[in-house]
Amino acid sequence: MEFRNLGASGLKVSAISYGNWLTHGSQVEEDAALACVRRALDEGITTFDTADVYANTAAESVLGKALAGERRESLVVCTKVYWPTGPGGPNDHGLSRKHISEAIDGSLRRLGTDHVDLYQAHRYDHETPLEETMLAFADIVRAGKALYIGVSEWRAEEIRAAAELARELRVPLVSNQPQYSMLWRVIEEEVVPASVEAGMGQIVWSPIAQGVLTGKYLPGEQPPSGSRATDDKGGADMISRWMRDDVLERVQLLRPIAEDAGLTMAQLAVAWVLQNPHVSSAIIGASRPEQVSDNVLAAGVRLDADLMRSIDEVLVGVVERDPARTQSPASRSF
Repeated sequence: MEFRNLGASGLKVSAISYGNWLTHGSQVEEDAALACVRRALDEGITTFDTADVYANTAAESVLGKALAGERRESLVVCTKVYWPTGPGGPNDHGLSRKHISEAIDGSLRRLGTDHVDLYQAHRYDHETPLEETMLAFADIVRAGKALYIGVSEWRAEEIRAAAELARELRVPLVSNQPQYSMLWRVIEEEVVPASVEAGMGQIVWSPIAQGVLTGKYLPGEQPPSGSRATDDKGGADMISRWMRDDVLERVQLLRPIAEDAGLTMAQLAVAWVLQNPHVSSAIIGASRPEQVSDNVLAAGVRLDADLMRSIDEVLVGVVERDPARTQSPASRSF
């Protein structure tokens, strides 16, 4: 396993993180979820990502159970706050001081730990003053409940404003967690430069585009039974943007490129993300332990400039680059 600093901080994260967004407590039975975490640990992954909203808190509980008994100092445990949990009442959502203060305690209880290494704002909250949010995060850091803080899917101007407050409050704002893949590059023009200015690294999610970049979805054909594209618990909705024949046809053209590089298509996708020097870690998920082992082989792979150009040429016309696609909900409804 390769390890990288998280942004300009001294925190080392594994280049590949294990996340349980659409799996633990939802798509995957608990025994299988535990087996995937065990395999991640065996493969040298030290960084684990979850959020209180995943499976309405169940994912945190499963991860806590899976990591029980591990040396806590050897792990980097990350979770997030913003989306509604529990019954979804008016204060069960957002980045108010009340919700953040209560949410961290719930996350720590479910994860079975007295602190998380990284606590992230899952979206920007347009209904709460940023000063209130950042002060709540600062108090959590000073209370020892989180060591570092970060954001997820924030726009460049939001990152810059948060970084200014973090400097004033003297708290370590070190990460952004955006979607990023060969097909989804919306962070490159604005978010990455703002993050670099702030000393923040990228911990990216969906490097395989919800599975599309594995090549298992074929143009003109129904998705394989049991795949994410057939999941009615959220997976099918997320992957739908890529289930177009023009995209799937281009993805199939990546197959010979992967083969020439001695990689599976999934490994090529993860390795591509890790070529970006501003990416500290790429989050993978899994429903089977062998998927973890396959994806981990992308760590440390170096893709040469000609290969990177070949990928760009294949995908021209189907890559999303519009910075405006990074956005948070403008308001909440109950």
